[in-house]
Order: sequence, then C-alpha cells, then structure tokens
Amino acid sequence: MPEEDLVDIKFRLYDGSDIGPFRYSSAATVDMLKQRIVSDWPKGKTVMPKSANEVKLISSGKILENNKTVGQCKVPFGEIAGGVIIMHVVVQPSLAKTKAEKKNDDSPKKVVCSCSIL
Repeated sequence: MPEEDLVDIKFRLYDGSDIGPFRYSSAATVDMLKQRIVSDWPKGKTVMPKSANEVKLISSGKILENNKTVGQCKVPFGEIAGGVIIMHVVVQPSLAKTKAEKKNDDSPKKVVCSCSIL
C-alpha cells in the first residue's frame, strides 16, 4: 500500500481523551472506523457504546455516513501533509432502547380534576 494512501486518524471522546492515532487506508469506510472505536473503547468510562450503530463520527462539523470512505471524508484536509485528522466521537443510544426505557419509567398517573365554580 503506498504511503500517501494512508491517513492518520485520532478519535476524540466526550471527556477530551483520545483513542489512537491509528493509520487507515483511504479506502476504509466510516463503518470500519466505528467498529474499531467500539472494540478499543477505554474501560471505566461512564458512557460506553454497545455497538457501532450507537457511535456518530463528526469531522469538519459534519456527521459522517457509514458508507463514506476515509478518502471522501478527508477532502478538506488535503493541504495538511502528514497531519493527524481528529474526529469527534458521539455516543447516541438507539431509539428503540430509549423508548423501551421510557415505557418502564412511566408509572400510571392519577388524573385529578379541581374545578371551582364561582
């Protein structure tokens, strides 16, 4: 693999700590990056992703799509030779899980009516 085809990427977590930097091919997909993040997630963090679907990667203010390649995501950084690209990591639990938790937390509430006739 040619050296210029490789990109150094560091992942910045919510608390300011980092995972990496790691060297990836320009052909690697965002989904592959997410899988690596989940497998290398530091132990002892209060927020932990259960799967790659719960991870969002942000680069240059844009949320990256799973089917995009690293080469497509690094376009704004083309002028930085030998630099490390920093991608921000956001953990967002799946919507189905959140709805299930809400159903368990909602207890039936009594309807109380207080009317005053003057």
